[in-house]
Amino acid sequence: MTRPSSFAEYSRRLLAFIERGAVAAEMEFAALARELFALQFTHVAPYRRLCEARRVTPDSPTDWRLIPAVPTTAFKELELTSLAPVERTTVFHSSGTTEHRPSRHFHSAESLAVYEASLLPWFARHLMPERRCPTCELPASASAQVGHLRSTASHTFLCLAPPPEQAPHSSLAHMFATASHSLGAADSAFLATAGADNSWSLDRAAALAALRSSGQSSQPIVLLGTAFMFVHLLDELERRGLSLALPPGSRVMETGGYKARSRELPKAELHSLLTARLGVPSGFIVCEYGMSELSSQAYDRVAGSASILSPQSSVFSFPPWCRALVISPETGREVAEGETGLLRLFDLANVRSVMAIQTEDLAVRRGDGFELLGRAAQTEARGCSLLAA
Repeated sequence: MTRPSSFAEYSRRLLAFIERGAVAAEMEFAALARELFALQFTHVAPYRRLCEARRVTPDSPTDWRLIPAVPTTAFKELELTSLAPVERTTVFHSSGTTEHRPSRHFHSAESLAVYEASLLPWFARHLMPERRCPTCELPASASAQVGHLRSTASHTFLCLAPPPEQAPHSSLAHMFATASHSLGAADSAFLATAGADNSWSLDRAAALAALRSSGQSSQPIVLLGTAFMFVHLLDELERRGLSLALPPGSRVMETGGYKARSRELPKAELHSLLTARLGVPSGFIVCEYGMSELSSQAYDRVAGSASILSPQSSVFSFPPWCRALVISPETGREVAEGETGLLRLFDLANVRSVMAIQTEDLAVRRGDGFELLGRAAQTEARGCSLLAA
């Protein structure tokens, strides 16, 4: 396949790839990866300098796995974008307080539409597998399809996060808004507020009122939040001595962690408490992995499916347009099955920034997916949980 002449042409090819989803061929991923690398090498100056220092150009890699990856910390120091300042309509920051320098992921209206096109089908597949609407695989920014999606929605979305107008630099808030607007019922709601220091506070009264109202309905809900915000909710339920029975078919999406933010709960204990206090079976609790530097997300299960590992571990998988490698920090090569290393991601939906990203997250290679272990030692605390107050 010839190299595209522009980002717009590449985006059209990518959107067609996304629509085909799981049936997309490995050869097409490789071709798109090389094409995007050529564009980003040409138009993202800091990335080009990094590649030249490593003596890698668009003419040298024969395998997409050899495309140079940028460490996530570089997003804090450099403007890793091909967008001119006047084209930047949105910027997502890594989560944290004002004491931390955030990573920055710049978007235009067009790249944000690609971001939405990437998140919706994979979200729907894992959180709402009963939906079989092909329209779900198109960007939420197209008004006609959004109207159709909302008219067929049956789940109320309750988001333990502030609305995006209060958190305009949060990719997670934007993700929740995109999913709830495109896939949720009209009474979907955000149940937190954002502070001046970027912290998030649960609106406990509104959350309890919404959950009580949902418990009196037969309409299932989708409850979305960071792990730490769920702890706030569970603590409030315990303080009041409450246990609620959400409607059958309700499901939970949990993301983020606890670093630098008070007590932690092991995943199994957190999920057990969600089942005990809200009546959501463990098979309907789905974990998500994502970051502001990415445009795609990974999930560890399909809602309602049986777990393939023990409750203490789970295997995450990205959509076909994003690949995860587990890399040995000693050799720089992909580890063998079952071995531990650092997670390296290649996200074709990162159109106007950098596709190849080296994270500081430790993972175990599990087939085409990965088991997440946590942050590597001596790295800066990050994660959506830092937003929680």
